[in-house]
Amino acid sequence: MSVLKITEANFVEEVLNAKEPVLIDFWAAWCGPCRMMSSVVDEIAEELHGVKVGKINVDEEQELAGKFRVMSIPTLLIFKNGKVEKSFVGARDKKEIVDALKIQVTE
Repeated sequence: MSVLKITEANFVEEVLNAKEPVLIDFWAAWCGPCRMMSSVVDEIAEELHGVKVGKINVDEEQELAGKFRVMSIPTLLIFKNGKVEKSFVGARDKKEIVDALKIQVTE
């Protein structure tokens, strides 16, 4: 599955109302660690079934970033049933993120 561009306009439909767990990557083009994590997030979207993956550009979607108190980027949030179940701040190991997502898929 490809990575979705999440905006204020599609956030409720794509994230809060999603039937499957959703991984959201809050990022910015000027952020080095965000660029590093971008390929990891892309790989997860392609490899992990039963999960929706999206990215939110904090420069374009400041209201969403503020709503979820994103103070540092990259910030990754895992949503399930419209609620944040897990969060990661900073560059992380792919396995750590995948393991957290697999728990959400099986619960």
